[in-house]
Amino acid sequence: MSLVLEQTERVPFAEDASGVIHVAGTRVTLDTLAEAFHEGATAEEMAQQYPSLSLADVYSVLGYLLRHQTEVAAYLDARAAQSKIIGLENEGRFNPQGVRARLLARHA
Repeated sequence: MSLVLEQTERVPFAEDASGVIHVAGTRVTLDTLAEAFHEGATAEEMAQQYPSLSLADVYSVLGYLLRHQTEVAAYLDARAAQSKIIGLENEGRFNPQGVRARLLARHA
């Protein structure tokens, strides 16, 4: 019996309409797994934390993170900048000043 080795295996990524990369078939983002990895979580811990992920998919993503550090860092930087812009836009539309007082006034 001989083992057939695949030279390349597809990393299970999917990109949504807004450009966010997820593990295919799940709502778990590349951002989430990259952050967990950088905080020291193991693949097993990530698979346990996110039951929609298989351990094999977590290992595939981690392999990708390690092989493509520059590209992943650029993607994460762009996502952080986008998140900051969205946060500022939301603050402009929904002034956070006095939120507690307004909520208490509504409750009374």
